[in-house]
Amino acid sequence: MINCELQDLQKRDYASTWDLQKQYFSAKIENKQIGKPTEPFQLIFVEHPHVYTYGKSAEENNMLATPEYLKAMGAEVYHIERGGDITYHGPGQLVAYPIFDLEVLGMGIKAYVAAIERCIIATLAEFDIEAGVIRDRIGVWIDIDKPTERKIAAIGIRCSRYVSMHGLALNVNTDLTMFRHIVPCGIPDKDVTSMERELGRQIDINLIKNILGKHFANTFGVNFI
Repeated sequence: MINCELQDLQKRDYASTWDLQKQYFSAKIENKQIGKPTEPFQLIFVEHPHVYTYGKSAEENNMLATPEYLKAMGAEVYHIERGGDITYHGPGQLVAYPIFDLEVLGMGIKAYVAAIERCIIATLAEFDIEAGVIRDRIGVWIDIDKPTERKIAAIGIRCSRYVSMHGLALNVNTDLTMFRHIVPCGIPDKDVTSMERELGRQIDINLIKNILGKHFANTFGVNFI
């Protein structure tokens, strides 16, 4: 088993959480360069205030709101180093940042992303929400290949020397109106949903943390410390 520090930051601003990720990420890369272990891994759980992040391949016109409007509603904007387009983070959304060494896990990047998707799908299945993946579209979806096809979780990562950062965002009790200000993940014709919307009731986000953590432990063979 691989030791992993599970850190629940509760509600934390994006910038300081991003800085924390980068500290762990850089330390692991430095350790790899000098032949030191990269354990323990870290898995960070957090809810952010309203924030929109641009990935490396983001299209500026996928932001539909003006800077003045975003400022007025208290939403921050960051250009970050993960892959993908523009996404939203906010209250009621569970964000998870695994800082893992994929070489230790014996995984390539595609296998790693697929494993994260399986963790989300297994978590949703415990609430009888049937979800899956779509070829060439990273993330987790509901009603695949139907007119009602909609996205419930986004994934965006960065890897260097097979060390990962950034991660996933699962809409639990998320205010879905916040997605109206962007073209989510650059896909204009697809809806976004949440566990609350699918089940018709609010969900205890701490329960989701426990269940998602369990599936991370089982899928990646990590032992939380």
